[in-house]
Amino acid sequence: MARTKSAGAAVAPERAAPIPDAPAPVAPKRDAPHTMRDLRLATEARRRAKPEKSGENPLREGLRLERMPDPHIFVLFGATGDLAHRKVVPAVFQLWRTHLLPHEFTIVCVGRRPYDDEAFRSDLKASLDKFSRVLPVDREAWDDLAGRIVYHQGDFSDPAMYTALAERLDDIDLAHGTRGNRLYYLATQASAFAEIVAQLGRAGLDHEHHDGGWRRVVIEKPFGRDLESAVRLNREVAKVFRERQVYRIDHYLGKETVRNLLVFRFGNGIFEPIWNRRHIDHVQITVAESIGIEGRGAFYEETGASRDFLQNHLLQLLSLVAMEPPTNFDADALRDEKVKVIRAVGQLTPDQVRRDVVRGQYGPGWVSGKPVVGYREEPNVDPASETETFIAARLTIDDWRWSGIPFYLRVGKRLPKRATEIAIQFKEVPHQLFRDSASDPEPNLLAMRIQPDEGIMLRFGAKVPGLGIDVRNVTMDFTYGSAFQTDSPDAYETLILDALLGDASLFTRADEVEQAWSIVDPVISTWAEEPAPAFPSYEAGTWGPEAADDIVAREGRRWRRI
Repeated sequence: MARTKSAGAAVAPERAAPIPDAPAPVAPKRDAPHTMRDLRLATEARRRAKPEKSGENPLREGLRLERMPDPHIFVLFGATGDLAHRKVVPAVFQLWRTHLLPHEFTIVCVGRRPYDDEAFRSDLKASLDKFSRVLPVDREAWDDLAGRIVYHQGDFSDPAMYTALAERLDDIDLAHGTRGNRLYYLATQASAFAEIVAQLGRAGLDHEHHDGGWRRVVIEKPFGRDLESAVRLNREVAKVFRERQVYRIDHYLGKETVRNLLVFRFGNGIFEPIWNRRHIDHVQITVAESIGIEGRGAFYEETGASRDFLQNHLLQLLSLVAMEPPTNFDADALRDEKVKVIRAVGQLTPDQVRRDVVRGQYGPGWVSGKPVVGYREEPNVDPASETETFIAARLTIDDWRWSGIPFYLRVGKRLPKRATEIAIQFKEVPHQLFRDSASDPEPNLLAMRIQPDEGIMLRFGAKVPGLGIDVRNVTMDFTYGSAFQTDSPDAYETLILDALLGDASLFTRADEVEQAWSIVDPVISTWAEEPAPAFPSYEAGTWGPEAADDIVAREGRRWRRI
């Protein structure tokens, strides 16, 4: 029963209870899909809700490139030198002629000699008329490119030159929309690499911008003269550039057949299962050159075949043949597997060098029906030179796939012909069924020709038509020219384009360079402790010294006739 108040009592007015603020409306919580059907329906709903993308350009379907390089400035150091005129500028011209470079593009050529822009462009045009892959030179394409070429004079050791260069590059960025992207190409003598890189760092030319301006440096070979100098150069480069900005170039890796080796191995299921010691007897890698040193006597006296070919070209080809499949074709995944191979080769002992490595030097002889002088008679060569122009070596790879399988490598100047080939010889069949055959069929062989007639050859036995059983060797031969009816790009075109795209797959990494030197260093050190070699040891126009044949003959094998 409710209480009543007395009549005379004052009644206080009742205070209204405060009304709380109304809570903001909460969107109903969507339950996460619990069943496969719920998940599928939710995925379809999200797909329908997404705006449609603009249609892809159908004209790009089937093109080799997924994207065009960013706008950039191509800074060419050593622009007045032989490499720039023979290889680098002709490669850049072909990229421009075939519309693989952006419109916002400028070449800044840096050199010591006094030139103005027009005089230097005239010199480059004369070089293109000699060395361009496609002749005659497309005049319209050259005129268009020439307008993007400027010359910058200065000494590579002068800090003021780099300060002026930095200002000029900034002006080009503003005038031509190159967005701060720069590729520095070092086509200079190897002795200038460290100085140029250090000066780029002092001038701040290595700094990448947060808004997307990238900086990359391409360094030519030879990368160091030995392991110690390679480590030192790597250290100097790392003070200025991060490893992802550094592209150490080996032009052999840009050759079409070398790149196809990866596709051949990992894109065809019939070869990978037999690519191992159970089925392969041995591997031969030959790099033969019919030319001599072509007036580069001073250079070759300091390098020789060991530094010019063995440390880079031959070991790179070996690693591509022997590597394990990478997890993907990311640059580091690919190079990780190559480094594993080179590490598995290991260092050679002095006894192994004496037994398994042969050096030689060519004397006078005949090549292609013409008389040629010996190496010691070449210009700028010491008459008592001990520099090798030929190397043959037997290497083994101590890993699960290749244990016990010899890899025979040889390289030489003034050999009978120009040819580079990788030959994979398979083991003989375990039991000869056709002993009554008139000829003794040779084991199966797979040969990949890298130059000059790029292609792949497979040799196998077949029955000769007739009543008896006569087995002879036949070949299946594939050549790029006949199969695709198109010219392969020059190796420098491929590698320069990859550097501009930021793809380092075909460039060597710091640890890869050092591991390769760790194989070559003991060879050179052992030779330094040996008596003077009996040079010349082979005539120009022959396949090298007889001792090279002994390396393979003592195991019942012979060099493949190319």
